[in-house]
Amino acid sequence: MNKNKLVEYISGEYGCKEDFPFDKFPEISVFRHNDNKKWFVIFMEIEAEKLGIKSKGKVWTVGVKCDVLLRNSFLQEKGVYPSYHMNKNHWLSIVLDEVDEQILKTLIDISFDITKKKYKTKKSA
Repeated sequence: MNKNKLVEYISGEYGCKEDFPFDKFPEISVFRHNDNKKWFVIFMEIEAEKLGIKSKGKVWTVGVKCDVLLRNSFLQEKGVYPSYHMNKNHWLSIVLDEVDEQILKTLIDISFDITKKKYKTKKSA
């Protein structure tokens, strides 16, 4: 899945718009929750070597937050790497042109759920 198709998918599926929060890095974009403004996806084009990929050039990546207990399982999937730029225990970097589309969508769902607003419930007396 290429970046443009994924942007369309995320916008339609989660009802939020792509945001460009960094003036200094206009190519980096994020998707955030409409209510709490927390990021659940970050798009970055980075040098492949930063992920340990032994090829020259840049690759488009998607950063997603992942449950610590699921993280190691997803790292076994093609195209899924420890996060390049975020907390490596909680975030993964996914290379767009390497990963299976269903794995990518599953990871975005997980990231969306982990970062959504938590509503407190009243304790009964």
